[in-house]
Amino acid sequence: MEFLGVSLLLLVPIVYLVLTLARVQAAAFAAEGAAREAGRILAQAESLEAGAARAERAVALAFSDQGFEVDGGRALAVTCAADPCLAPGAEVLVRVDMAVDLPLVPDAIRAEVPARVPVSAAHLVVVGQFREAP
Repeated sequence: MEFLGVSLLLLVPIVYLVLTLARVQAAAFAAEGAAREAGRILAQAESLEAGAARAERAVALAFSDQGFEVDGGRALAVTCAADPCLAPGAEVLVRVDMAVDLPLVPDAIRAEVPARVPVSAAHLVVVGQFREAP
C-alpha cells in the first residue's frame, strides 16, 4: 500500500514535467523553423512588404504544425542592417518570439502566478549578392 502511495506522489509530478517539457520543446522547434523559413522568404522576396506578408504566414504555419495558434505579425520581428532592406549583400535579422502557457494551470492561478515560458529564435540571413536591387 505504501508503494502505491509513494508511486503516485512521484509519478504525477514526473508526468506533468514531461508534458510541460514536451510543450516547450515543440514551441522551440516551431520558433526555430519559423525564423529560418521567414529569413529565407525575406531574402528571396521582390519587396519587403510582400516578403513580410509571406513570412508572417510562414511563422503562423510553423507554429500551427506544432499545435500553437500564433499571430505571425505579432511573433515576427525583422531588423535590416542596410537601407534598402533587401539590397544585394544586406543582412536581415529575423526574430520570432512567443510565450508557451504551462499546461493544466487553472485561470485563477494563472492570474496571480506567471505561468508562461518565453520561447524565441533568431536567424540572420544575407540577401543574395547577385540579385537585382529593389
